[in-house]
Order: sequence, then C-alpha cells, then structure tokens
Amino acid sequence: MVLEAEDQQRVDDAIRDAEGSTKLLVRDAAESQKLGPFDVMCTIWNRTIVWLELGLSVPKYDLSAINSTEPHEGETKLECVPRNGGEKNYLEYIYKTPKLRTICMYGVVYVILGNLSGNAIAFGYYVLNAAGIEGHAPAARGLAIGCLTVACLLHASWRNGGIVVNNALACLKMLILLAVIGIGFAASAGAKFGHGPVHGDTIDPITGKVTSNFDTSSSFAHPRHDAASYTDSLLFIVYTFSGYEQPFYVLSEVSRPKKIFAKSTLFAMALVSLLFMLVNVAFLCAVDFDQRLDNNLDMATLFFSEVFGNNAAPRVMSGIIALSILGNIVVMTFTASRVKQEIAKEGVLISRRISLFFASSTTTPYAYLKARFFPSRLPLTQRPPPEQSPAAALLLHWTFSMIMIGTTSSTIPAVAYTVLVTLYSYTVVVLVGFFVASGLLYLRFVSTEKKDWVANAGFKPWGGPTAAIIYATVCAFLLVASFLPPSAGSPFHKSSTEVEWWIVPTVGLGTMALGYIYYLVLAYVIPKVRKQVLVVDREAVIVKEGEEWVQAVELVEADWVARQGPGAHGDEDGNGQYYESVRVQIAQ
Repeated sequence: MVLEAEDQQRVDDAIRDAEGSTKLLVRDAAESQKLGPFDVMCTIWNRTIVWLELGLSVPKYDLSAINSTEPHEGETKLECVPRNGGEKNYLEYIYKTPKLRTICMYGVVYVILGNLSGNAIAFGYYVLNAAGIEGHAPAARGLAIGCLTVACLLHASWRNGGIVVNNALACLKMLILLAVIGIGFAASAGAKFGHGPVHGDTIDPITGKVTSNFDTSSSFAHPRHDAASYTDSLLFIVYTFSGYEQPFYVLSEVSRPKKIFAKSTLFAMALVSLLFMLVNVAFLCAVDFDQRLDNNLDMATLFFSEVFGNNAAPRVMSGIIALSILGNIVVMTFTASRVKQEIAKEGVLISRRISLFFASSTTTPYAYLKARFFPSRLPLTQRPPPEQSPAAALLLHWTFSMIMIGTTSSTIPAVAYTVLVTLYSYTVVVLVGFFVASGLLYLRFVSTEKKDWVANAGFKPWGGPTAAIIYATVCAFLLVASFLPPSAGSPFHKSSTEVEWWIVPTVGLGTMALGYIYYLVLAYVIPKVRKQVLVVDREAVIVKEGEEWVQAVELVEADWVARQGPGAHGDEDGNGQYYESVRVQIAQ
C-alpha cells in the first residue's frame, strides 16, 4: 500500500535526518512484507497461545499532532501503535520507575536465556536416532550448533524465506498431529498397521488386576504425592504451551494487527488446544498401560513403536520430531532476535556503540541480489523498501545460544535438555509471566489509571481479569514450589535427572539478580564515576496503513552526556538515579 503524501514526507524527512548524524535509522517491515493471518497462526502453531490485552493496548502514542481529526485544545490523542518487543514493552509500561531498572532486569534475563538451546540439543539427539546412531553426545551438540547457526543465517540473509520455512514446518506439524490422532483412533477401533491388534486390557503387575488406560481406578492407581513432582511436571507443560508470546514479539511486523491479530491468535489457540487434547487421547488408545510412563522413551516414539511394531517406525518418528523441533527453533530465532534488538535500542548493552550495533537492521543479501538481477519495474516512488533483518541481534542471539550449549557440555544430551528447558520455563515463561500478569492486575485495580485502562484497553478479554488472576497465581506457586525437593522415586529426583532440584530455580532467580546488579552499576556507579548520564532518544515515525496507525521507521540515538546538576538531565527517582529516555510521541 502506498502511503499518503504527508506520511511519506515524514518518513523521507526521518531518513534524511539520520544521514550524516549519529542517529540510528531502523526501518520497520513494509506493508507488503508484513505477517498476515496465516503467518501469525503459524508462529503460534510453532509455539502456541496469547497475551492480547497488553499486546493491543501498549505502547500508547500521542498522535494529536499528526491525526487528521484534531482534538480540542489542551487534549491529546492517545492510541496504541503495536511495536516489537512483547513483554519488554508491557513491563516498561507497568513498572515505569525507575526506568532503567526494568529494562536491565528483563534485558539480562532475556538476552542470556531467551533462546532454545535445549531444543537444539534435542534436535541433534533425534537426528542421530533417526540415523540409527546412539551414544554420541558430541555429535548431538555439533548438530545443535549447526541447527542454530543455519536458523540465524537464514533469517539474516532472507527474511521472507525464513517466514516461508516457518510456515512450511508449522503446516507439517499440524499434519503430524492430525495423522497421530487418526492413527490412534483407528487403532483403537481395530485397524491394523502391520503389528497385529493394538493392545487390549493388560494385567497390573502389582495388583494382578485387569487394567486399561481409560479405567480411572487403574489409570491413577499409583500417583505421586510430593509437590515437587507436580511442580516440575507443570514446568514442562508450561513450556509446551509457552508459544503464546511469540507473535507479540513481532507485533509491529504484523499486517493490520488490530483487525486480524486477535482473531488469528484466538483461532490458533483453540485449534492447537483441541489437537493437543486429541493427541493425548490417541496416545492412550494405542499404548499399553504398563508402558506409558517408561522414562526411556518419548511419547511419540513409543506410540509409533506400539502401532507399527518395527524398528523403522521409531526412527522415522525421530526424524519427524527433529523437523518439529526445527520449526520451534526457526520461529524462536525470528522473534527473539527482534526482542533483543528492542532491548539494544535502550542503549544499555555495555556501551552506546555496542548497543546501537545490536539495535541496527541491515538490508538482507537476498534483497541485494534481487535488486541487482531482478529489478522492480514499478516507479521508484512506489517500490517498497528492501527487506531488512536484525542481523546484529541475530548474532547476539546466536552467541548466547552457543554459551548455553557450552555450559551443559559436561552432561549427556538428555540432562542438558532437561536443565535448559526447565530453566527457560522458570525464567522467561514463569518469572517474567508472573510480573506481567500481576502487573496487569495492578493496572486494573490499583494504579491511578485503572479506570482509563479498563475503558480504553485495545482488547477486552472474556471474563475480565480472571485469566490474569489464574496465571499470576499459578506462576507464583511454581516460582516458590520449585525449591521443594522431590521425593525418592520421583522422575525429577537427582537419581533420575542427575541434577539437584534447587539448581534451576537458583540460576533463574540469580539471572534476575544479575540484572539488578547490572542496573545498579549503570544507574549509580557509572554516573558517579564519569559524571555523565545515559540519554536515549527514540523517535518513532507513525503512519497510517489503511485504517490503522503503524510504525514505519524509528530513529534511535543514545549517548552518555555530562550531568549538569540533579535533575538537569533525565529523571531523578529519589534514589540518586539519573536516566533519560526521550520518546517522541510516546505517552508513558
């Protein structure tokens, strides 16, 4: 879509303003390059569910100066304009002061742990299984490194190509789910798949009674009673459904977000939830009662082994699982790099130059080659800008993914996967999720803007605050209960996992504490030593695409400048912190 002349002029002015200055120009995706409904659903199908109330409500921009419908004198026109970053934006909006503390604590957690290094190790493990190779931990890690590297290079060199690969893998995963459901129900009805009839009733070796997966008196005959087992199980379940945040990380790259985003995400959430439930039922239809809790096999491999009864079937399934994991890695690489780019725009990554380097976007090699060999025939004024990618942020994402793989190199792949997955769940999903959900409740019931928030929220969820209350409560329970030791015999006991129960929550909270220390250094130590204050200027150029306001480009400038007395530059929060973040047209 061609911009209105006035909007195009403001974009051109911003580009000229950046030329020859210290300002970093960051382009948002052109309208023709943005994610459509299918792309949004595919990001969820690769990682699942949603944060709609905050996603469609913040950040809020003052558009009174550019809106054609001028407000009365003294009034402002506040409107949500979707922006990349996900929880970063929500936490900054909720916990406004001190400004630097929020971005430092969240930034350290997400930069270090916001990756799927655990999934990459699992990818290597399943590729080796598919090839019939066992017991090669170094090879599994080598494949993990290769998988993450290829994903980063793909998104850095060809943005749209990465989206196409993501969509293809998402569709493959949906087909796999449908196939498992169909096979499981068919097997239960008596269909044979080369292995004779699927199991009938079995004999419980302890009680000697006939058992069935659908007999409640036998299915739950030997439950665990320690809270730690429930807690650790819930962390894995939360991880499975943790993809709800993925589309929100790239919200400014979604086409017509206010019109299509909520519908796409809700539909994808409902579909995935239904299919996950049916897959579990299909599994119970095909797998013997006395084998379903076998710790040595994953559910999918066990399912195919039981149904087809040959050595080839589990290997084929391992290959399918590897492709499914690759889908997770591809979408997480795409979205997480955008979050890290937004963190870098705040100027807090070590130094100004380093931050602006990781905040930059570059034209992709694919776009260069396309323009060189297949130039557009459209007039120059009608051509969309070439696609860009946050290549530097992808490098940052890759670097910490390698570090996480390296820190677990002394363990076998299964242990490394368990540690990295539970660490991601505890911090990025549960810890961050608790602050977001409880912060949303604060906005609704405690803050001075509670009436305006409820009245002007971009999305009003069914049940009001019910979902936020439930989510905050569950997260709070998991944060505390993770420190309870599992009992002997639990699958989460050290005898099974080879890792002490307290390591994951301690490292998780320790990472957040590291973020707080980083904040103290940046907010107190450096200003006192250098007599300078960090000044960040982010100027967003807002244009109208159809009926919706979107961000076209952003000018970012960050520097340490001489402090001219208390409060002369930046905000003094009462504790001696001086920090300024100028956001033109953004209403904090």
